[in-house]
Formats: sequence, C-alpha cells, structure tokens
Amino acid sequence: MIKKAVIPAAGLGTRLLPTTKELPKEMMPIFYKRRGETILKPTLQIIFEELYDAGIREFCFIVGRGKRAIEDHFTPDYNFLEHLRKKGKEVVAEDIEEFYEKIDNSVLVFVNQPQPRGFGDAVLKAKAFVGNEPFIVHAGDAIIFSENNEHLKKIINVFYHKKAEAVFLLKEVEDPRIYGVIEPGEEEEDVIEVRRIVEKPEKPPSNLAVVPIYAFDPVILKALEKTGPGKRGEIELTDAIQKIIEWNFKVYAIKPPKGQIWLDIGTPQNYWKALQISYSL
Repeated sequence: MIKKAVIPAAGLGTRLLPTTKELPKEMMPIFYKRRGETILKPTLQIIFEELYDAGIREFCFIVGRGKRAIEDHFTPDYNFLEHLRKKGKEVVAEDIEEFYEKIDNSVLVFVNQPQPRGFGDAVLKAKAFVGNEPFIVHAGDAIIFSENNEHLKKIINVFYHKKAEAVFLLKEVEDPRIYGVIEPGEEEEDVIEVRRIVEKPEKPPSNLAVVPIYAFDPVILKALEKTGPGKRGEIELTDAIQKIIEWNFKVYAIKPPKGQIWLDIGTPQNYWKALQISYSL
C-alpha cells in the first residue's frame, strides 16, 4: 500500500496576483459542506485530508519563498480551538480539531524549492523523502471531488494491479494545447495504456489531458535526473514520464467516471468556477 505523498506547492501563483503576494495560491479557500453548514476551507487542507483518508500517512510538501503560511496552517494550535468554541463556532472547531488529529497521526516534511524550475524539479526535491518506495504526487492547486475518494483508490489499485511504474488521471478537454496530453494505446474499460505523453503540444495527439494526480514507482526520480528543461525553461514531469515510456516501463492513465469534478484554482477564471461549483455541491 502506498503510504507517501509528495505535494508540490511552490508555484508563485502569478496569475492570481496581488492576492498571492502574501497568501499561497494553495491556501486559497473553496466552499466545503459539513453537517449542513457551508464553511471555507483551504485547498491544500482538503487535498491533505483526502490523501489521509486514502491511507497516506507521510507527506512531503514542496514549498518556496513566501509559503510560510502553509507550515503555519499545518502546525496545530489547540488554543485557537478553545477560542472558536467560546465564540460558538462549533462546526468549524470540530472540523479543525479533526484536521489536527490527522496531522498528529502523520509525518509532515517541508522541502524548499529555492527557484521555480518546474513541476518536475519540485518532485525531484523529494528524492530523499521518497527513498525506494512508491508514492503519490498530487498538485497543491487541483482537487478532484469523487465519492469516498474513489479517484485515489482507483489510481492505487491500477498501479498495483497493472504492476505499473506510473498511473495518473485524465480528463477530456476542448483545448488540449494548454495541458499535458497523451497518445492512447490499448484501452480496457476506463484504463488506457499511454504510448506517448507531451506537454502543451501545438498538435495534440488526443483530447485526453493529464490531471496532476499520479502514482509513481521511484524510477520516475531517475528519469527526472536525466530530464533537462523543456521549451518553457522548466523541468517537466511529463517529459520524465515520456522518458520512462521510452525505457519500456508501464504507464497507464484512467478516464474519469461521469460526475467526477476536477477543480483547478490556478487562474482567476478557474478559481471563480471552483467557488461556484464547490458552493453548489
């Protein structure tokens, strides 16, 4: 069973300035329902809790300059709970108390990415944390809402069942040129063999875009070490996945079931959509 997760959260969030000058984009809140009450919860907290509920107990957050708010939020403050209860904020206090219990039952590591050299470079910073074990990579600014965390369970199950070196989620999109995109191979129900993967292609091989939630064998770290900067000047995780495909390792992707919702808060327009969708859930 996979027990480790790497959560890159070092992006500058330039498309959400000036808000992200002081508040990391991964800490921007979306709506969340609890006991019939609507509360605002940081995106990264939701991701952590979903991973925890899927069995993950060791977490490596890749952070950068100006991300101190993340470490502060993941440091329990039980005095604050008492303050909330005195103010009659019982639902929020209950939610935060459960969050703190999950933190206390986990190992949390914060690793610094001094310069924004790309998503792949952020994952590579977790090399010492990962060691020789399989692990999850979950972008810190993307959320999948599925019943009982089925998307995470599915990734892990396919990873072991197929004896794969990489498994990730997909989404059918209208304009795949702004995403990582796969060239599909053989398909078995909702699981697709990945023949090729390319980042932001001018001529996409399909409309199947990568959702940035993955299960990896540690061989991906060796591939990242041999991967140079791409056309954007960054080390792309997709380029490293393509490398392990060329090394004849097994890579699979999963089509999402109908009704599964992918929320990405990386742009003002997407954040607005995330607020609208999360409020209506």
